[in-house]
Amino acid sequence: MPLPDPVAAPIDKRLIGLIGGFGFASGLPLYLTFFTLQQWLSESHISLRAIGAAALIGLPYLLKFLWAPLLDRRPFGLLHRLGRRRGWMLPIQALLTLAIIAMANCQPTHGLLPLVCAAMSLAFFSASQDIVIDAWRIETFPVRLQAAALGAYTWGYRIAMLCSGAGAIWIAAKGGWHLALLVMAALSLVGPVLALLAPEPFLAPTIATGSGWRHALQTRVVAPFRDLLGRPGSWIVIAFVLVFNLGTQLSDTMAYPLYHALGFAPTSVAAANGIPSLCAALAGAAASGLLVARIGLGRSLILCACVQMCSILLYVALVQAGPVFPMLFAKVTLEGFAEVMAATTFATYLSRLCSLDYTATQYALLSSLAPVAWRTLGGTTGFLAQGFGWTGFYLLTVAACLPGILIMLVLLRRFPGGLPPKTV
Repeated sequence: MPLPDPVAAPIDKRLIGLIGGFGFASGLPLYLTFFTLQQWLSESHISLRAIGAAALIGLPYLLKFLWAPLLDRRPFGLLHRLGRRRGWMLPIQALLTLAIIAMANCQPTHGLLPLVCAAMSLAFFSASQDIVIDAWRIETFPVRLQAAALGAYTWGYRIAMLCSGAGAIWIAAKGGWHLALLVMAALSLVGPVLALLAPEPFLAPTIATGSGWRHALQTRVVAPFRDLLGRPGSWIVIAFVLVFNLGTQLSDTMAYPLYHALGFAPTSVAAANGIPSLCAALAGAAASGLLVARIGLGRSLILCACVQMCSILLYVALVQAGPVFPMLFAKVTLEGFAEVMAATTFATYLSRLCSLDYTATQYALLSSLAPVAWRTLGGTTGFLAQGFGWTGFYLLTVAACLPGILIMLVLLRRFPGGLPPKTV
C-alpha cells in the first residue's frame, strides 16, 4: 500500500529543492563520524583495532527510535512558535555545528577520549536531525511526489558525503584536519538556513489525543511497535531490514584503512571519491526509480544486493593489484552506483512499510533497525581484517550479502512485492 497523501493542495515546486538541501544537511555529518574519521585516525597511526571499534561511535543512529517520540511532540518555549518540525530542527542543527567545531579542536595523538566524545555528540545530533527531516519529508509531500522527494534527498545527501568525505580529506591534506573540520562546520550552517525557509507540514499525522506520560508512551511508542509486529510475516521483514546492507556496511568499515595499508596517498583517495563517484551515485539514485517501476520493489532489492556483491569483489581485486589508481577508481565508481541504488530502493521499501497513523515514528524505528547488525558487528572488523587478511575479510563480507537475498525471496513467495499487508 502507498503512503498516505498528507495534503490535497498543489505542492510548491521549491519544496523539491528544499528536501534536496535537507538531504545535504543530513548527509554532511555521516562521514565525519565514520569514513573521514577513520582516515584521520589512520594518518595518526591509531591501531586497526581501535579504528574498527570506532564504528561504535555511530550507535546513536541505531538508537534514535528511543528519543524519536520526544521529537514528535511540539518543542518547548519560544521554539514552539516555529512549529513541531522546524522548532526542533533549529536547536538540533546549532548543536550539530558546535559538535563539529569541538572535533576540529581535538588531536588523536594527544588522546582519543575528547575526539570520541565530540564524535559521539555529533552522531547523536545528526541522528536527531534525521528524525525530524524524515518526518518533515513524509508529512509534506503527497504520495505522487514521495519518490521525487526521496530522489532529491538522495542527491543532496550524496553531494554532502562528497564534501565531508573526499572534500574534507583533500582539505586536510593541504591545510590540516583542524581547517578541514572548520570548513565542514561552516557547511553545516545550510541546515538552519533551510529550516527557516521551509514551511511547516500542512497536516501532521493524526494520533489520538490525551494527557499524561502513560498515554504518550502508549500512543507514540507502544502502538507503532504493536502495529509493525502484528502484521503477518513481520519478523521475516525485520530480519530482512537488519541484514540487507550488512555485507556492504562491513566492507566499507575498513575501506580507508585498506587504502592506507596499500599505500594510496590521501589525495588519490580524494580524487577517486570525487566527481566521477558522485556522478555514479546520482546515476544509482535514478536507476533505483527505473528498476522499481520496471520489475517491482522486491525484485529490485535482490538485484541491488547482487550488484553490491560485485562491487565488494572489486575490493579483492584491489588487494591483489596493489596501489593501482585505475583499479581504485573502478572500485569506487561501481561502489558509488551500487550503494546509492540499493540505499534509495531500500528507503522506498521502508517508507512503504509505514502505516497511516504512525508514519514518522515507524520510519524512525525501521531506519534505526537497519544498521543494528552493522553497528554491533562493525567493531569486530579490525580483528577480522587482521585475522583473515584483507582478501579473506572481503570474501566474508561478500557472503554477508546472501542472507538478505534469501530472506527477500521468502517474502516474495508470501507477499506481492515482498510487502506484508498493513493492519491499519
